[in-house]
Amino acid sequence: MDAMSGHSATSTEETLDPSDWADVQVLSHRIVDDAVAYLRDVRQRPVWQEMPGDVRDFFTASLPQSPTPLADIYGDVVDKVMPYPMGNIHPRFWSWYMGSSNFTGALGDFLAAIQGSNLGGGNHAAALMDGQVVDWCKQMMGMPASASGTLVSGGSMANIIGLTVARNTKAGIDVREHGVAAIEKPLRFYGSDQIHSCHRKGMEALGLGNRALRRIASDASLRIDIAALRAAIAEDRAAGFKPACIIGNAGTVNTGAIDDLQALAKLAHEEDMWFHVDGCIGALIAIAPENAHRVAGIEWADSIALDPHKWLHAPFEAGCALVRDASAHRETFAVTPEYLESTPRGLASGQWLHDYGLQTSRGFKALKVWMALREHGVEKFGRLIDQNIAQGHYLANLIEAELALELTAPTSINIVCFRYRAERLDSERAKALNTEIMLRLQEEGIAAISDTTVQGRHCLRVAINNHRTRREDLDLLVAETVRLGNEISAA
Repeated sequence: MDAMSGHSATSTEETLDPSDWADVQVLSHRIVDDAVAYLRDVRQRPVWQEMPGDVRDFFTASLPQSPTPLADIYGDVVDKVMPYPMGNIHPRFWSWYMGSSNFTGALGDFLAAIQGSNLGGGNHAAALMDGQVVDWCKQMMGMPASASGTLVSGGSMANIIGLTVARNTKAGIDVREHGVAAIEKPLRFYGSDQIHSCHRKGMEALGLGNRALRRIASDASLRIDIAALRAAIAEDRAAGFKPACIIGNAGTVNTGAIDDLQALAKLAHEEDMWFHVDGCIGALIAIAPENAHRVAGIEWADSIALDPHKWLHAPFEAGCALVRDASAHRETFAVTPEYLESTPRGLASGQWLHDYGLQTSRGFKALKVWMALREHGVEKFGRLIDQNIAQGHYLANLIEAELALELTAPTSINIVCFRYRAERLDSERAKALNTEIMLRLQEEGIAAISDTTVQGRHCLRVAINNHRTRREDLDLLVAETVRLGNEISAA
């Protein structure tokens, strides 16, 4: 025995690297070829399909104890995973508001994984690129160069970052040291009744509670009612609460409605409140030449949440939080233990990116965004946003021209809410009919749409956030919706 190690001097040390790199290289080329074909031929496949029982059973296999050849493992991926996606890369996926990815971004994710850097910070190229992508996001939003930001998993976390800085800045005490119980006057945050559910989660996680988030009525266009907001702030202030933050929607998840961001920014300034913009739906409209006016005022925000994995079509996941006051941002999250202290030179001499969020370990999200922006240029992404918004209005016009269908909410940008007419049915039976249409569209692989309730009315919802969508796809959606509605009604 080796006295120093306690192991036999002849024992073989192991690694996860392959024993034969040549075999892995051949298989890797095959995987790339298959990946190109997968995206190239996406239109030839159903948007979504139910998994058969044997595929479901495959995912109940117990923990593997011994090796399996990589080629066999890839064969299982080809047979059991790739044919059964969520479908969001397909041109007729409009269920939820998410981007449709891009091949260059997928290559970026692969290369980021190969390089393997941890983006907690430090002096290395990935950390500099991370900062550069944040800077590019600031430029797209019209935020000053002195602003701060961080890449995160997505919109929910980006919103929580902004709300946390708002809470700490407006609390009037050192919340990090003393906790929310020491806040003298309970804080109040405000958003419209169309606000995304992640804000409730955020308020709960921040220890403020759901009741600290006042939902203000929206108007006929489903934008926040400014007069009602002003009255609620005055009422809360008189009752001993501290109005702390206004959350503006740059596109609501239900209908895409955009609050009057300029009016909200002015009101927040008058009331000495933080102005946060939830821009996960529509902040990036700021780069769209024909529609940028819709989000005027977003550049006045104290913080913005946006999602590169939506209208920049980065592969999941990639969110971004921007904060105007860089010192307030860092002071909200920075902790410097002895094992993460900076050094004057070497690896630890770079900026610690974990000082700007909740994660210490972070993946290299920036490369997929950086590569796609370099390849296409921001102007093309702006044109694609204009294209989706035009497609949304094209679909709305198709629905208005079709007697069997009706719009159920104004089409502001690229989200269209409608339903199959069912005048002779009560609301529950009409909901059941439209839900069945939605499910059959999915099950037949035609299109993936979702449903929601807007101002008390159930409806179908189409969110066109897809660079592969063509107008012919929307023609097909209308025709198939009418066909299914007629079939179900006649049954």
